[in-house]
Amino acid sequence: MSEEGKIRNLNFIEEIVEADLEAGKNDGRLLTRFPPEPNGYLHIGHAKSICLNFGLAIKYGGGTNLRFDDTNPVTEDTEYVDSIKNDVKWLGFEWENELYASDYFDQLFEFAKVLIRKGFAYVDDSSSEEMATLKGVPSMPGTDSPYRSRSIEENMALFEGMANGDFEEGTRVLRAKADMSSSNMLMRDPIIYRIKFAHHHRTGDKWCIYPMYDFAHGQSDSIEGITHSICTLEFVSHRELYDWFIEKLEIFPSKQYEFARLNLSYTITSKRKLLQLVNEKYVSGWDDPRMPTISAFRRRGYTPKAIRDFCDRIGVAKRDNLIDVSLLDFFVREDLNKLATRVMAVSDPVKVVITNFEEGLTETCELENNPEDPESGVREVPFTREIYIEKEDFMENPPKKYFRLAPGQMVRLKGAYIIQCDEVIKNESGELIELRCSLVKNSKSGQDESGLKVKGTIHWVSIPHAIKAEARIYDRLFKVEDPGSEEGDFKDYINENSLEIKELYVEPYLANATTDAKYQFIRNGYYVLDPDSRDGKLIFNKTVGLKDSFKIETAK
Repeated sequence: MSEEGKIRNLNFIEEIVEADLEAGKNDGRLLTRFPPEPNGYLHIGHAKSICLNFGLAIKYGGGTNLRFDDTNPVTEDTEYVDSIKNDVKWLGFEWENELYASDYFDQLFEFAKVLIRKGFAYVDDSSSEEMATLKGVPSMPGTDSPYRSRSIEENMALFEGMANGDFEEGTRVLRAKADMSSSNMLMRDPIIYRIKFAHHHRTGDKWCIYPMYDFAHGQSDSIEGITHSICTLEFVSHRELYDWFIEKLEIFPSKQYEFARLNLSYTITSKRKLLQLVNEKYVSGWDDPRMPTISAFRRRGYTPKAIRDFCDRIGVAKRDNLIDVSLLDFFVREDLNKLATRVMAVSDPVKVVITNFEEGLTETCELENNPEDPESGVREVPFTREIYIEKEDFMENPPKKYFRLAPGQMVRLKGAYIIQCDEVIKNESGELIELRCSLVKNSKSGQDESGLKVKGTIHWVSIPHAIKAEARIYDRLFKVEDPGSEEGDFKDYINENSLEIKELYVEPYLANATTDAKYQFIRNGYYVLDPDSRDGKLIFNKTVGLKDSFKIETAK
């Protein structure tokens, strides 16, 4: 089929962008933005927004601004700014400009005075409770504030007084004079500025009034010339106010578009709730591998490509839905299969003594690093008389078609020899403590001249060369599929068995493991070195297992 005949699969945002570009809107220019508030770490929901905004810019030759919505100095910190920048870069994206809402505080202050002069803003002395009462309910018009009729001159003087620090917090606010009869409660004279005596991480103590999100956001978009302001569905009701401010101020008409947020099963993405988990020590921190933050995914061993592929697969929708977390694991597993170095690790060891191998002798075996990558090469693994195998790879009384080790039965050691179990040694309690085996001469992998064919292959590590390590095995943090929608305290649904710590014996190759390398522990799963590791103490996080019941077709 020709290129012209192919069906182009565009999401609805791409359709809007293409239509605008074809119509020559904004001089054929595309500029998006990613505007996080620096009050926490980015999570998987942000990853979807990042991939969408930056992806559009890449696809259509535009740009994306990274703008920090730092209008609330009480909750914001440079720690979060740095982590957000690291996460965006780690995902593989570069921003056009690094900007801050605080860059525009002077201009936003002037915009507020424009609204006052035009009669579209007033200073209100009402308490928050009084304002809420006057706003009423959506089905009935609200009641005007008694301060709504203040003169332009009085409003200007009071607003200047607010900026000068003449009034205490909570005593006065600046409100938009919008529409108190609107069924959209956000249009009922929303607050534009509030008094807050707080040190700002960038502007210091210059300001004691700060703009509200709805005032700062749209105007920042306009100042930057953002052509497509893309946000999640909870901001649909904000769009009317977004457009109202731009119209009254007569500034560049940025346009807001909404898409469905990412809701992942067995996961919480509310920043407030994630902060609770951190502060109340349910997790070790924002990057605890059980958390849904990008930094946690990185620590757990997820790859940027897997997250990008996942976000691309789930697409851009107009309605919220719950995405199976197993789909994310599927893409992680797919990518790691191509990247991970295959290594051997034993978690539940049983000692094997190879009786016809010379004591004190060390031989080397060659194992391929990754069968999916011919360029990955091979490595040498030491082989000795005494090795560990997994206890589950031996059965004293096996059923039919059991192809691992059993008395009188043969199995191949991965990359090494065929061995036969000759004797089972137990202690006084009848517990297995040792297997005595013999190897088949001339059966070494790559040099096998034995003529024997065995159906089972198991992994192993040389006891004299094995390195003791710790494995952290993670399960879902919550026991229910949608913890955010359950009744009561969401913390009641935390999975108390979400972390299991095991001791491992790993091959000596891993003595030089690094946190950015990916490993497949053969027949076990994918692992990554944790930053908690130190000299003499290797710690590995299990990223995902080798298999899952999830089928990609179910997500189509």
